[in-house]
This record gives sequence, structure tokens and C-alpha cells, in this order.
Amino acid sequence: MTTYVVLLPGDENAWEAMSGEEQAAVFAKHEQFGKQLAERGHTVTGGAELTHSRTTRKVGRGADGAVLVTDGPYAETVEQLSGFYVVESDDVEDLLQVCAILADAGGPPIEVRATTENVVDPDGD
Repeated sequence: MTTYVVLLPGDENAWEAMSGEEQAAVFAKHEQFGKQLAERGHTVTGGAELTHSRTTRKVGRGADGAVLVTDGPYAETVEQLSGFYVVESDDVEDLLQVCAILADAGGPPIEVRATTENVVDPDGD
């Protein structure tokens, strides 16, 4: 099995402006996503919805090595990372098809990446 992370971008302000019914429809897509994953042999091993990017804390280092902590999102963009799933799968092509359940027409694309634990070193090191 290969471990993949499914990254879910979103417009946080649009989410907050949705009615309860509209948000329920989005949650229903996530339920359908989970069911399809299970039925098709993929296993969700983790994931979470993330808080609004306004709660972000950034950590860096100054030139003198001091720890610098600032508030707010890293990038000033409409789309922010809104959540993620960790999925074990033997069939990435099928996983991509299931991920399409969460993709909205004209919206930001879902990103699927294998974790580095799955990378094979060509030199055998």
C-alpha cells in the first residue's frame, strides 16, 4: 500500500457565507467520498478539517537565530488549505477518480501526493 495525502483547498469566506443547508450538502459529498473509498479498496487512516487561516501562527527564525512567531496566513490568497485526508491505496488512478467527488466545477483542484515514505531511492541507500 502507498500512503497518499489528499489536500483540500477552499475559499474560507465562501464557506462561512454558506447556509446550513449548503454546508450540509458539502458534508454529504465527504460522506459519499468516504463510502466510495471503502467500497473501492482504499483506506482512510487520518484527516481533518482545518480551522480558518486567520488562526494561523507562522514560525520562522530571524538572522540572529531568534524564533519569530507571527499571526495570520502565510499567503494572502482566497484559497487556503481547508482540510486533508490520509489515504492508503494500491491504485492511485482509482483514488484520483474518487477524489473527483470532492472537486467542484470551476473550483480549486484537489491535490493528491504520495508521502516520502513511499519514495524508492534509485541508489538503494
